[in-house]
Amino acid sequence: MAATIHEKGTAMTDAPTPLQIAILTVSDSRDLAGDSSGATLGELLEEAGHRLAERRLVPDDVYAIRAEASRWIADPAVDCILTTGGTGITGRDGTPEAIAPLLDKEISGFGELFRYISYEEIGTSSLQSRALSGVANGTFIFVLPGSRNACRTAWTRIIEAQLDARTRPCNLTMLMPRLKE
Repeated sequence: MAATIHEKGTAMTDAPTPLQIAILTVSDSRDLAGDSSGATLGELLEEAGHRLAERRLVPDDVYAIRAEASRWIADPAVDCILTTGGTGITGRDGTPEAIAPLLDKEISGFGELFRYISYEEIGTSSLQSRALSGVANGTFIFVLPGSRNACRTAWTRIIEAQLDARTRPCNLTMLMPRLKE
């Protein structure tokens, strides 16, 4: 299969396509050193052959979350953003509200599939997750719960395969050249 070049300059072939992925942890109680969810995501994405573009932590504040995500969305070097934390239903949980208005298109199936898979692991508690995904300015965004186990589940059961150009019949990576049409 001939290689094609997506807008950010990475050749897409049947070989793995390393993406630049940024991680944003949303927490009022952790610091970067104590952020096991963000650290786990960083390890998992590097094990899959991707590159950690940047890792940051912001408080659970809609505008702080939006500011950091917007910076990465505008950066042509960032292909994907993973957020962890702030997806629950308490008064301080605002990551979905921060990210949703930034999306050009939502990938509704991600949240649905994540809750379905989570149900297998944690039962009806999965209904409390407001995980979501979408695309903004050609950048994939995945909004994940703050639990280390939930992050591992989302990555290993959904995201990893969809960010691998070898996944058939289709994957998100193969759509990258057309995201800004």
